[in-house]
Amino acid sequence: MKSLRLLAVIISSSVFFLSAKAQPSIRFIEGIEFKNDAIAHSVAVAPIVQAQSSEVKKAAPLSTLGKLSTEACNLLQFKYAQLMDIEAESISNVSLFGFIEEWWNTAYRYGGTTKKGIDCSAFTGLLLSTVYFTGVPRTAREQYASSEKINRDEMQEGDLVFFNTRGGVSHVGVYLANNYFVHASTSRGVTISNLNDNYFGKRFIGAGRPYQKNSEL
Repeated sequence: MKSLRLLAVIISSSVFFLSAKAQPSIRFIEGIEFKNDAIAHSVAVAPIVQAQSSEVKKAAPLSTLGKLSTEACNLLQFKYAQLMDIEAESISNVSLFGFIEEWWNTAYRYGGTTKKGIDCSAFTGLLLSTVYFTGVPRTAREQYASSEKINRDEMQEGDLVFFNTRGGVSHVGVYLANNYFVHASTSRGVTISNLNDNYFGKRFIGAGRPYQKNSEL
């Protein structure tokens, strides 16, 4: 009788072992989706991985602009062509507009240098170093003093535009095309404005080309 009980225990243990061994070793995390990130609320520019669990709900966009799909690049061109009233085909610098998209609507903060808040000269300096690999001084006045002064009709993408908003050179942006420039606005954060706007038209001082950028043209 004891032998039969022992045999039953051995058989039961063997079945349990085989069942456990048959279980897959890979566990799938629930709630993970692959989808396209939105440009300005609805336009997709890059694939993202988004966690939908109750604890993690923040999307993590890929930062490598070179991996944008052709469709994503076309959508990026379309968005900013609409904003600046130009042909989409004329937007060829995907790195520039990808950078702008990444910082779009970032709040203005005097002395700020991060996504939590950034000021105008920190933004222009970061844009020039990231997109054009060009270094410029920290403040708007220093950037004005260190750049080659150019006429308005000579402005090219990547040149600096300067304004007198509170005495002297006190605001700076980066020129794009068709009189539009990108800047960290005190009221709207990182955005695109037009040099012909009533506010900026009255306060426009001039344009400057960073010497390092000029040497590469």
